[in-house]
Amino acid sequence: MDDIEHQGRYLLSMRLGAIDVGSNSVHMIVADVNREGHIEVVDRVKEMVRLGRRSFTTGRLTAESMDLAVRALLNFKRLLQVRRVDRLRAVATSAVREARNRAEFIRRIKRETGLTVEVISGLDEARLIFQAARHSLGLDGGPHLLIDVGGGSVELVLVRDGRPLWMRSVKLGAARLSERFLIDDPPSRTQLSKLQAHLERAIAPLMRKARRAGVVRAIGTSGTINTLVAMARSSRGEELGRLHGASASAGEISNLTRDLVEANAALRVDLPGMDAKRADLMPAAATLVNFILKKSGAPQLVACTWALREGVLLGLARKIDSRSAAEARRRSVGALAARFAGSNDHGKQVARLALKLFDATAPVLGLPRSSRELLEFGALLHDIGHAIDHDRHNRHSYYLIKNAELFGFDADEIEVIAQAARGHRKQAPKLDSPDLKSLSPAKRRVIRGLAAILRVADALDRSHLGVVKNIEVRYSPGRVIVGVDSKHEKADLELWTCERRTDLLSRLLDRQVVLQR
Repeated sequence: MDDIEHQGRYLLSMRLGAIDVGSNSVHMIVADVNREGHIEVVDRVKEMVRLGRRSFTTGRLTAESMDLAVRALLNFKRLLQVRRVDRLRAVATSAVREARNRAEFIRRIKRETGLTVEVISGLDEARLIFQAARHSLGLDGGPHLLIDVGGGSVELVLVRDGRPLWMRSVKLGAARLSERFLIDDPPSRTQLSKLQAHLERAIAPLMRKARRAGVVRAIGTSGTINTLVAMARSSRGEELGRLHGASASAGEISNLTRDLVEANAALRVDLPGMDAKRADLMPAAATLVNFILKKSGAPQLVACTWALREGVLLGLARKIDSRSAAEARRRSVGALAARFAGSNDHGKQVARLALKLFDATAPVLGLPRSSRELLEFGALLHDIGHAIDHDRHNRHSYYLIKNAELFGFDADEIEVIAQAARGHRKQAPKLDSPDLKSLSPAKRRVIRGLAAILRVADALDRSHLGVVKNIEVRYSPGRVIVGVDSKHEKADLELWTCERRTDLLSRLLDRQVVLQR
Protein backbone atom coordinates (compact mmCIF):
# COMPACT_ATOMS: atom_id res chain seq x y z
CA MET A 1 0.00 0.00 0.00
CA ASP A 2 2.97 2.37 0.41
CA ASP A 3 3.19 2.45 -3.37
CA ILE A 4 -0.28 3.92 -3.46
CA GLU A 5 0.12 6.37 -0.63
CA HIS A 6 3.31 8.11 -1.81
CA GLN A 7 4.38 9.92 -4.96
CA GLY A 8 5.61 7.79 -7.82
CA ARG A 9 5.45 6.95 -11.51
CA TYR A 10 4.93 3.86 -13.55
CA LEU A 11 8.31 2.19 -13.59
CA LEU A 12 7.98 0.26 -16.85
CA SER A 13 5.73 -0.21 -19.81
CA MET A 14 4.30 -3.66 -19.27
CA ARG A 15 1.23 -5.88 -19.21
CA LEU A 16 -0.32 -6.31 -15.77
CA GLY A 17 -3.00 -8.53 -14.31
CA ALA A 18 -5.14 -8.20 -11.18
CA ILE A 19 -7.46 -10.81 -9.68
CA ASP A 20 -10.15 -10.12 -7.06
CA VAL A 21 -11.44 -13.22 -5.26
CA GLY A 22 -14.61 -11.71 -3.88
CA SER A 23 -17.52 -12.99 -1.83
CA ASN A 24 -19.81 -13.21 -4.86
CA SER A 25 -17.55 -13.26 -7.91
CA VAL A 26 -13.99 -13.84 -9.01
CA HIS A 27 -12.83 -11.01 -11.30
CA MET A 28 -9.72 -10.51 -13.39
CA ILE A 29 -8.49 -7.51 -15.37
CA VAL A 30 -5.53 -7.44 -17.77
CA ALA A 31 -4.16 -4.09 -18.90
CA ASP A 32 -1.18 -2.48 -20.59
CA VAL A 33 0.49 0.35 -18.70
CA ASN A 34 2.77 2.64 -20.70
CA ARG A 35 5.58 4.90 -19.53
CA GLU A 36 3.28 7.94 -19.47
CA GLY A 37 1.01 6.20 -17.01
CA HIS A 38 -1.93 5.45 -19.28
CA ILE A 39 -3.78 2.21 -18.57
CA GLU A 40 -5.40 0.45 -21.52
CA VAL A 41 -7.61 -2.49 -20.59
CA VAL A 42 -6.89 -5.58 -22.69
CA ASP A 43 -9.30 -8.06 -21.10
CA ARG A 44 -11.86 -8.41 -18.32
CA VAL A 45 -13.44 -11.62 -17.10
CA LYS A 46 -15.55 -12.68 -14.13
CA GLU A 47 -17.20 -15.80 -12.78
CA MET A 48 -19.99 -15.87 -10.18
CA VAL A 49 -18.84 -18.43 -7.59
CA ARG A 50 -20.64 -17.26 -4.40
CA LEU A 51 -17.88 -17.98 -1.89
CA GLY A 52 -19.97 -16.06 0.62
CA ARG A 53 -22.96 -18.38 0.36
CA ARG A 54 -23.61 -19.71 3.88
CA SER A 55 -20.02 -18.88 4.89
CA PHE A 56 -21.09 -15.80 6.87
CA THR A 57 -23.45 -17.90 9.00
CA THR A 58 -21.36 -21.10 9.25
CA GLY A 59 -17.89 -19.56 9.27
CA ARG A 60 -16.67 -21.92 6.54
CA LEU A 61 -16.42 -21.81 2.74
CA THR A 62 -18.50 -24.54 1.13
CA ALA A 63 -16.88 -27.29 -0.92
CA GLU A 64 -19.07 -26.38 -3.91
CA SER A 65 -18.09 -22.69 -3.92
CA MET A 66 -14.39 -23.53 -3.50
CA ASP A 67 -14.59 -25.94 -6.44
CA LEU A 68 -16.16 -23.24 -8.61
CA ALA A 69 -13.55 -20.68 -7.57
CA VAL A 70 -10.61 -22.97 -8.27
CA ARG A 71 -12.07 -23.91 -11.65
CA ALA A 72 -12.48 -20.22 -12.52
CA LEU A 73 -8.93 -19.43 -11.43
CA LEU A 74 -7.58 -22.27 -13.56
CA ASN A 75 -9.21 -20.65 -16.59
CA PHE A 76 -7.89 -17.26 -15.52
CA LYS A 77 -4.40 -18.74 -15.34
CA ARG A 78 -4.69 -19.98 -18.93
CA LEU A 79 -5.86 -16.54 -20.03
CA LEU A 80 -2.93 -14.90 -18.23
CA GLN A 81 -0.57 -17.12 -20.20
CA VAL A 82 -2.31 -16.38 -23.51
CA ARG A 83 -2.19 -12.65 -22.77
CA ARG A 84 1.49 -12.85 -21.76
CA VAL A 85 1.03 -10.96 -18.49
CA ASP A 86 4.27 -9.65 -16.96
CA ARG A 87 3.14 -9.02 -13.39
CA LEU A 88 0.13 -10.24 -11.41
CA ARG A 89 -1.42 -9.64 -8.02
CA ALA A 90 -4.36 -11.67 -6.71
CA VAL A 91 -6.28 -10.67 -3.56
CA ALA A 92 -9.16 -12.16 -1.59
CA THR A 93 -11.70 -10.23 0.48
CA SER A 94 -14.42 -10.67 3.08
CA ALA A 95 -15.66 -14.25 2.57
CA VAL A 96 -12.15 -15.73 2.49
CA ARG A 97 -10.88 -13.30 5.12
CA GLU A 98 -13.43 -14.50 7.69
CA ALA A 99 -13.54 -18.22 6.85
CA ARG A 100 -12.01 -20.67 9.32
CA ASN A 101 -10.90 -22.86 6.40
CA ARG A 102 -9.30 -20.03 4.45
CA ALA A 103 -5.74 -21.38 4.84
CA GLU A 104 -6.82 -24.69 3.33
CA PHE A 105 -8.50 -22.85 0.43
CA ILE A 106 -5.47 -20.63 -0.28
CA ARG A 107 -3.15 -23.66 -0.27
CA ARG A 108 -5.45 -25.50 -2.65
CA ILE A 109 -5.45 -22.55 -5.09
CA LYS A 110 -1.66 -22.51 -5.04
CA ARG A 111 -1.40 -26.26 -5.51
CA GLU A 112 -3.91 -26.56 -8.36
CA THR A 113 -3.40 -23.28 -10.23
CA GLY A 114 0.03 -22.03 -9.22
CA LEU A 115 -1.50 -18.68 -8.24
CA THR A 116 -0.64 -16.99 -4.95
CA VAL A 117 -3.68 -15.28 -3.44
CA GLU A 118 -3.18 -12.63 -0.75
CA VAL A 119 -5.94 -12.09 1.82
CA ILE A 120 -6.26 -8.35 2.42
CA SER A 121 -7.86 -6.43 5.29
CA GLY A 122 -11.05 -4.43 5.01
CA LEU A 123 -9.10 -1.20 5.34
CA ASP A 124 -6.75 -2.18 2.51
CA GLU A 125 -9.81 -3.02 0.43
CA ALA A 126 -11.24 0.46 1.06
CA ARG A 127 -7.92 2.10 0.13
CA LEU A 128 -7.68 0.22 -3.15
CA ILE A 129 -11.28 1.07 -4.05
CA PHE A 130 -10.59 4.73 -3.29
CA GLN A 131 -7.50 4.65 -5.50
CA ALA A 132 -9.49 3.25 -8.42
CA ALA A 133 -12.29 5.80 -8.05
CA ARG A 134 -9.85 8.70 -7.81
CA HIS A 135 -8.05 7.53 -10.94
CA SER A 136 -11.25 7.22 -12.96
CA LEU A 137 -13.29 10.16 -11.65
CA GLY A 138 -10.74 12.60 -10.23
CA LEU A 139 -12.96 13.38 -7.19
CA ASP A 140 -12.37 17.13 -7.14
CA GLY A 141 -14.54 19.17 -4.80
CA GLY A 142 -17.00 17.22 -2.73
CA PRO A 143 -17.20 15.76 -0.27
CA HIS A 144 -18.07 12.56 -2.11
CA LEU A 145 -19.13 9.35 -0.38
CA LEU A 146 -17.69 6.21 -2.00
CA ILE A 147 -19.73 3.04 -1.51
CA ASP A 148 -18.67 -0.48 -2.47
CA VAL A 149 -21.23 -3.16 -1.62
CA GLY A 150 -19.65 -6.59 -1.69
CA GLY A 151 -21.04 -9.91 -0.60
CA GLY A 152 -19.63 -9.74 2.93
CA SER A 153 -18.75 -6.11 3.59
CA VAL A 154 -19.43 -2.55 2.52
CA GLU A 155 -16.51 -0.16 2.12
CA LEU A 156 -17.22 3.53 2.77
CA VAL A 157 -14.83 6.40 2.05
CA LEU A 158 -15.53 10.11 2.45
CA VAL A 159 -13.43 12.10 -0.04
CA ARG A 160 -12.86 15.83 -0.45
CA ASP A 161 -10.66 17.29 -3.20
CA GLY A 162 -9.22 13.89 -4.04
CA ARG A 163 -8.14 13.10 -0.46
CA PRO A 164 -9.85 10.64 1.92
CA LEU A 165 -11.26 12.15 5.12
CA TRP A 166 -12.06 8.73 6.56
CA MET A 167 -12.35 5.10 5.45
CA ARG A 168 -14.41 2.25 6.92
CA SER A 169 -15.05 -1.40 6.12
CA VAL A 170 -18.24 -2.68 7.77
CA LYS A 171 -19.66 -6.23 7.76
CA LEU A 172 -22.82 -5.32 5.84
CA GLY A 173 -22.40 -7.10 2.51
CA ALA A 174 -25.44 -8.07 0.42
CA ALA A 175 -24.97 -11.85 0.83
CA ARG A 176 -24.42 -11.54 4.59
CA LEU A 177 -27.52 -9.37 5.07
CA SER A 178 -29.66 -11.59 2.83
CA GLU A 179 -28.79 -14.75 4.74
CA ARG A 180 -29.16 -13.19 8.17
CA PHE A 181 -32.27 -11.04 7.73
CA LEU A 182 -34.15 -11.56 4.44
CA ILE A 183 -35.03 -15.22 4.77
CA ASP A 184 -38.30 -15.22 2.84
CA ASP A 185 -38.84 -14.34 -0.81
CA PRO A 186 -40.14 -11.69 -0.91
CA PRO A 187 -38.99 -10.66 2.58
CA SER A 188 -41.60 -9.97 5.24
CA ARG A 189 -42.14 -6.56 6.85
CA THR A 190 -40.72 -7.92 10.09
CA GLN A 191 -37.53 -9.05 8.36
CA LEU A 192 -37.12 -5.66 6.66
CA SER A 193 -37.68 -3.86 9.96
CA LYS A 194 -35.00 -5.96 11.64
CA LEU A 195 -32.60 -5.21 8.79
CA GLN A 196 -33.31 -1.48 9.08
CA ALA A 197 -32.68 -1.61 12.84
CA HIS A 198 -29.39 -3.42 12.25
CA LEU A 199 -28.25 -0.81 9.73
CA GLU A 200 -29.22 1.94 12.17
CA ARG A 201 -26.98 0.46 14.84
CA ALA A 202 -24.10 -0.32 12.49
CA ILE A 203 -23.65 2.79 10.34
CA ALA A 204 -26.23 5.49 11.13
CA PRO A 205 -23.77 7.52 13.28
CA LEU A 206 -21.20 7.38 10.46
CA MET A 207 -23.79 8.50 7.90
CA ARG A 208 -24.85 11.41 10.11
CA LYS A 209 -21.19 12.42 10.20
CA ALA A 210 -21.15 12.35 6.38
CA ARG A 211 -24.35 14.46 6.29
CA ARG A 212 -22.78 17.08 8.55
CA ALA A 213 -19.79 17.21 6.16
CA GLY A 214 -22.21 18.13 3.36
CA VAL A 215 -22.00 15.15 0.97
CA VAL A 216 -22.71 16.30 -2.59
CA ARG A 217 -23.05 12.84 -4.15
CA ALA A 218 -22.51 9.15 -3.51
CA ILE A 219 -20.32 7.13 -5.87
CA GLY A 220 -20.87 3.38 -6.15
CA THR A 221 -18.11 1.07 -7.30
CA SER A 222 -19.67 -2.40 -7.11
CA GLY A 223 -21.68 -4.63 -9.41
CA THR A 224 -24.84 -4.36 -7.30
CA ILE A 225 -24.71 -0.56 -7.42
CA ASN A 226 -24.07 -0.60 -11.17
CA THR A 227 -27.19 -2.76 -11.45
CA LEU A 228 -29.23 -0.23 -9.46
CA VAL A 229 -28.10 2.62 -11.71
CA ALA A 230 -28.81 0.51 -14.81
CA MET A 231 -32.32 -0.18 -13.50
CA ALA A 232 -32.89 3.53 -12.86
CA ARG A 233 -31.82 4.36 -16.42
CA SER A 234 -34.07 1.64 -17.81
CA SER A 235 -37.02 3.02 -15.84
CA ARG A 236 -36.37 6.39 -17.51
CA GLY A 237 -36.47 4.72 -20.92
CA GLU A 238 -32.75 5.25 -21.57
CA GLU A 239 -30.46 2.81 -23.32
CA LEU A 240 -27.99 1.26 -20.90
CA GLY A 241 -24.83 1.97 -22.89
CA ARG A 242 -21.88 3.20 -20.84
CA LEU A 243 -22.54 2.96 -17.09
CA HIS A 244 -19.39 4.71 -15.87
CA GLY A 245 -20.45 8.19 -14.76
CA ALA A 246 -24.17 7.47 -15.14
CA SER A 247 -26.34 8.46 -12.21
CA ALA A 248 -29.62 7.86 -10.41
CA SER A 249 -31.34 10.20 -7.97
CA ALA A 250 -31.90 9.25 -4.35
CA GLY A 251 -35.64 9.26 -5.10
CA GLU A 252 -35.18 6.76 -7.93
CA ILE A 253 -33.18 4.44 -5.66
CA SER A 254 -35.93 4.69 -3.03
CA ASN A 255 -38.58 3.69 -5.59
CA LEU A 256 -36.44 0.82 -6.90
CA THR A 257 -35.89 -0.44 -3.36
CA ARG A 258 -39.64 -0.60 -2.80
CA ASP A 259 -40.12 -2.54 -6.04
CA LEU A 260 -37.27 -4.95 -5.25
CA VAL A 261 -38.40 -5.88 -1.73
CA GLU A 262 -42.02 -6.36 -2.82
CA ALA A 263 -41.23 -8.71 -5.74
CA ASN A 264 -40.14 -12.34 -5.51
CA ALA A 265 -37.07 -13.63 -7.36
CA ALA A 266 -39.03 -14.64 -10.49
CA LEU A 267 -40.48 -11.14 -10.84
CA ARG A 268 -37.21 -9.37 -9.99
CA VAL A 269 -35.41 -11.10 -12.86
CA ASP A 270 -37.81 -9.46 -15.33
CA LEU A 271 -37.36 -5.93 -14.00
CA PRO A 272 -35.74 -3.68 -16.67
CA GLY A 273 -31.98 -3.35 -16.22
CA MET A 274 -31.73 -6.26 -13.78
CA ASP A 275 -28.63 -8.47 -13.77
CA ALA A 276 -30.24 -11.90 -13.41
CA LYS A 277 -27.21 -13.33 -11.58
CA ARG A 278 -27.65 -10.74 -8.82
CA ALA A 279 -31.44 -10.87 -8.51
CA ASP A 280 -31.43 -12.76 -5.19
CA LEU A 281 -29.09 -10.21 -3.54
CA MET A 282 -30.72 -7.03 -4.81
CA PRO A 283 -33.35 -6.54 -2.04
CA ALA A 284 -30.61 -6.44 0.61
CA ALA A 285 -28.24 -4.40 -1.56
CA ALA A 286 -30.92 -1.85 -2.46
CA THR A 287 -32.09 -1.54 1.15
CA LEU A 288 -28.51 -0.87 2.25
CA VAL A 289 -27.80 1.69 -0.47
CA ASN A 290 -31.13 3.43 0.09
CA PHE A 291 -30.39 3.64 3.83
CA ILE A 292 -26.94 5.15 3.13
CA LEU A 293 -28.34 7.76 0.73
CA LYS A 294 -31.12 8.82 3.10
CA LYS A 295 -28.97 9.01 6.21
CA SER A 296 -26.03 10.74 4.49
CA GLY A 297 -28.21 13.17 2.56
CA ALA A 298 -26.50 12.32 -0.76
CA PRO A 299 -28.87 13.52 -3.51
CA GLN A 300 -27.63 11.17 -6.21
CA LEU A 301 -25.77 7.93 -6.81
CA VAL A 302 -23.11 7.84 -9.56
CA ALA A 303 -21.83 4.56 -11.03
CA CYS A 304 -18.08 3.99 -11.17
CA THR A 305 -17.05 0.89 -13.10
CA TRP A 306 -13.53 0.97 -11.67
CA ALA A 307 -13.33 -0.82 -8.32
CA LEU A 308 -11.08 -3.09 -6.25
CA ARG A 309 -9.40 -4.98 -9.08
CA GLU A 310 -8.48 -1.73 -10.86
CA GLY A 311 -7.12 -0.41 -7.57
CA VAL A 312 -4.97 -3.54 -7.30
CA LEU A 313 -3.75 -2.86 -10.83
CA LEU A 314 -2.77 0.71 -9.96
CA GLY A 315 -0.89 -0.44 -6.89
CA LEU A 316 0.85 -3.15 -8.89
CA ALA A 317 1.93 -0.54 -11.41
CA ARG A 318 3.43 1.53 -8.57
CA LYS A 319 1.50 4.54 -9.71
CA ILE A 320 0.19 7.33 -7.57
CA ASP A 321 -2.70 9.05 -9.21
CA SER A 322 -3.35 12.27 -7.34
CA ARG A 323 -4.50 14.00 -10.51
CA SER A 324 -7.44 16.36 -10.49
CA ALA A 325 -10.54 15.47 -12.47
CA ALA A 326 -9.45 17.94 -15.16
CA GLU A 327 -6.10 16.16 -15.57
CA ALA A 328 -7.80 12.76 -15.62
CA ARG A 329 -10.13 13.97 -18.38
CA ARG A 330 -7.38 15.44 -20.50
CA ARG A 331 -5.11 12.43 -20.19
CA SER A 332 -7.83 9.91 -21.07
CA VAL A 333 -8.89 11.95 -24.12
CA GLY A 334 -5.25 12.21 -25.23
CA ALA A 335 -4.79 8.47 -24.86
CA LEU A 336 -7.92 7.72 -26.92
CA ALA A 337 -6.81 10.10 -29.65
CA ALA A 338 -3.31 8.60 -29.72
CA ARG A 339 -4.73 5.08 -29.94
CA PHE A 340 -6.75 5.79 -33.08
CA ALA A 341 -5.11 8.87 -34.63
CA GLY A 342 -1.42 8.59 -33.72
CA SER A 343 0.21 11.99 -33.32
CA ASN A 344 -3.18 13.55 -34.18
CA ASP A 345 -1.71 16.75 -35.66
CA HIS A 346 -4.96 17.45 -37.50
CA GLY A 347 -7.05 17.03 -34.34
CA LYS A 348 -4.76 19.40 -32.41
CA GLN A 349 -4.91 22.03 -35.16
CA VAL A 350 -8.71 21.80 -35.34
CA ALA A 351 -8.91 22.10 -31.54
CA ARG A 352 -6.73 25.23 -31.58
CA LEU A 353 -8.87 26.91 -34.24
CA ALA A 354 -12.13 25.76 -32.63
CA LEU A 355 -11.22 27.34 -29.31
CA LYS A 356 -10.50 30.67 -31.02
CA LEU A 357 -13.90 30.52 -32.70
CA PHE A 358 -15.54 29.58 -29.40
CA ASP A 359 -14.04 32.54 -27.57
CA ALA A 360 -15.35 34.90 -30.25
CA THR A 361 -18.83 33.42 -30.71
CA ALA A 362 -19.85 31.74 -27.43
CA PRO A 363 -21.59 34.82 -25.95
CA VAL A 364 -23.75 35.24 -29.06
CA LEU A 365 -24.43 31.50 -29.31
CA GLY A 366 -25.31 31.34 -25.61
CA LEU A 367 -22.73 28.63 -24.91
CA PRO A 368 -21.68 28.24 -21.27
CA ARG A 369 -17.99 28.56 -20.45
CA SER A 370 -17.95 24.94 -19.26
CA SER A 371 -18.64 23.75 -22.83
CA ARG A 372 -15.31 25.16 -24.06
CA GLU A 373 -13.43 22.15 -22.74
CA LEU A 374 -15.97 19.75 -24.26
CA LEU A 375 -15.47 21.44 -27.65
CA GLU A 376 -11.71 20.99 -27.36
CA PHE A 377 -12.11 17.30 -26.59
CA GLY A 378 -14.61 16.84 -29.40
CA ALA A 379 -12.12 18.47 -31.78
CA LEU A 380 -9.27 16.27 -30.61
CA LEU A 381 -11.40 13.15 -31.16
CA HIS A 382 -13.53 14.16 -34.14
CA ASP A 383 -11.58 12.12 -36.72
CA ILE A 384 -10.75 8.95 -34.76
CA GLY A 385 -13.49 7.14 -36.69
CA HIS A 386 -11.13 7.05 -39.69
CA ALA A 387 -9.51 4.07 -37.92
CA ILE A 388 -12.65 2.09 -38.78
CA ASP A 389 -13.59 3.50 -42.19
CA HIS A 390 -13.44 6.77 -44.11
CA ASP A 391 -17.09 6.72 -45.12
CA ARG A 392 -19.32 7.88 -42.27
CA HIS A 393 -16.22 8.26 -40.13
CA ASN A 394 -18.00 10.88 -38.05
CA ARG A 395 -20.51 8.24 -36.95
CA HIS A 396 -17.66 5.85 -36.16
CA SER A 397 -16.05 8.62 -34.08
CA TYR A 398 -19.32 8.97 -32.17
CA TYR A 399 -19.41 5.24 -31.41
CA LEU A 400 -15.77 5.12 -30.28
CA ILE A 401 -16.17 8.12 -27.97
CA LYS A 402 -19.38 6.76 -26.46
CA ASN A 403 -17.87 3.37 -25.68
CA ALA A 404 -14.34 4.36 -24.63
CA GLU A 405 -13.12 4.44 -21.04
CA LEU A 406 -12.93 8.21 -20.68
CA PHE A 407 -12.31 9.18 -17.08
CA GLY A 408 -13.67 12.12 -15.14
CA PHE A 409 -16.79 12.71 -17.26
CA ASP A 410 -20.46 12.20 -16.54
CA ALA A 411 -22.72 10.52 -19.10
CA ASP A 412 -24.12 13.80 -20.48
CA GLU A 413 -20.65 15.24 -21.04
CA ILE A 414 -19.64 12.13 -22.99
CA GLU A 415 -22.79 12.51 -25.08
CA VAL A 416 -22.04 16.18 -25.81
CA ILE A 417 -18.47 15.39 -26.90
CA ALA A 418 -19.58 12.45 -29.05
CA GLN A 419 -22.46 14.34 -30.70
CA ALA A 420 -20.28 17.37 -31.43
CA ALA A 421 -17.72 15.10 -33.10
CA ARG A 422 -20.45 13.37 -35.06
CA GLY A 423 -21.78 16.73 -36.27
CA HIS A 424 -18.48 17.99 -37.69
CA ARG A 425 -19.48 16.90 -41.20
CA LYS A 426 -22.59 16.21 -43.27
CA GLN A 427 -25.85 16.74 -41.40
CA ALA A 428 -25.47 18.19 -37.92
CA PRO A 429 -27.80 16.93 -35.14
CA LYS A 430 -31.19 18.66 -34.99
CA LEU A 431 -32.72 19.84 -31.72
CA ASP A 432 -35.54 17.29 -32.03
CA SER A 433 -33.28 14.43 -33.10
CA PRO A 434 -34.14 11.07 -31.44
CA ASP A 435 -30.43 10.67 -30.71
CA LEU A 436 -30.64 13.64 -28.34
CA LYS A 437 -33.89 12.74 -26.59
CA SER A 438 -32.16 11.87 -23.28
CA LEU A 439 -30.59 15.34 -23.05
CA SER A 440 -32.12 18.57 -21.79
CA PRO A 441 -33.01 21.30 -24.34
CA ALA A 442 -30.09 23.38 -23.01
CA LYS A 443 -27.59 20.58 -23.73
CA ARG A 444 -29.09 20.03 -27.18
CA ARG A 445 -28.45 23.69 -27.98
CA VAL A 446 -24.89 23.34 -26.72
CA ILE A 447 -24.33 20.38 -29.06
CA ARG A 448 -25.65 22.36 -32.04
CA GLY A 449 -23.37 25.28 -31.22
CA LEU A 450 -20.29 23.14 -30.74
CA ALA A 451 -20.97 21.19 -33.93
CA ALA A 452 -21.33 24.45 -35.87
CA ILE A 453 -17.95 25.68 -34.59
CA LEU A 454 -16.29 22.32 -35.20
CA ARG A 455 -17.51 22.20 -38.82
CA VAL A 456 -15.77 25.51 -39.56
CA ALA A 457 -12.59 24.65 -37.64
CA ASP A 458 -12.30 21.28 -39.39
CA ALA A 459 -12.73 22.95 -42.79
CA LEU A 460 -9.93 25.40 -41.97
CA ASP A 461 -7.53 22.44 -41.89
CA ARG A 462 -8.89 20.62 -44.93
CA SER A 463 -5.40 19.77 -46.20
CA HIS A 464 -4.30 18.48 -42.77
CA LEU A 465 -1.13 20.54 -43.25
CA GLY A 466 -1.77 23.24 -40.66
CA VAL A 467 -1.52 26.06 -43.21
CA VAL A 468 -3.86 28.36 -41.24
CA LYS A 469 -1.71 29.95 -38.56
CA ASN A 470 -4.27 32.19 -36.94
CA ILE A 471 -7.84 33.46 -37.21
CA GLU A 472 -9.40 36.70 -36.02
CA VAL A 473 -13.14 37.21 -35.68
CA ARG A 474 -14.93 40.55 -35.76
CA TYR A 475 -18.55 41.59 -36.05
CA SER A 476 -20.21 44.06 -38.41
CA PRO A 477 -23.92 44.69 -39.08
CA GLY A 478 -25.42 41.39 -40.24
CA ARG A 479 -22.02 39.75 -40.65
CA VAL A 480 -19.35 37.84 -38.78
CA ILE A 481 -15.99 38.22 -40.49
CA VAL A 482 -13.42 35.48 -39.97
CA GLY A 483 -9.96 36.69 -40.93
CA VAL A 484 -7.73 33.80 -41.99
CA ASP A 485 -3.96 34.22 -41.66
CA SER A 486 -1.87 31.58 -43.44
CA LYS A 487 1.36 33.62 -43.52
CA HIS A 488 2.98 32.81 -46.87
CA GLU A 489 1.24 29.47 -47.43
CA LYS A 490 -1.71 28.97 -49.75
CA ALA A 491 -5.00 28.33 -47.98
CA ASP A 492 -7.22 28.09 -51.07
CA LEU A 493 -8.40 24.57 -50.24
CA GLU A 494 -9.24 25.56 -46.67
CA LEU A 495 -11.18 28.67 -47.73
CA TRP A 496 -13.07 26.79 -50.44
CA THR A 497 -14.08 24.05 -48.00
CA CYS A 498 -14.95 26.48 -45.24
CA GLU A 499 -17.32 28.47 -47.45
CA ARG A 500 -19.41 25.30 -47.73
CA ARG A 501 -19.37 24.64 -43.97
CA THR A 502 -20.52 27.95 -42.49
CA ASP A 503 -24.26 27.51 -43.01
CA LEU A 504 -25.07 26.15 -39.53
CA LEU A 505 -22.92 28.70 -37.74
CA SER A 506 -24.51 31.51 -39.77
CA ARG A 507 -28.02 30.34 -38.81
CA LEU A 508 -27.18 30.07 -35.12
CA LEU A 509 -25.47 33.47 -35.04
CA ASP A 510 -28.23 34.99 -37.18
CA ARG A 511 -25.47 36.63 -39.21
CA GLN A 512 -23.67 35.74 -42.42
CA VAL A 513 -20.23 34.25 -41.77
CA VAL A 514 -17.76 35.80 -44.22
CA LEU A 515 -14.17 34.64 -44.76
CA GLN A 516 -11.33 37.03 -45.46
CA ARG A 517 -7.69 36.34 -46.11
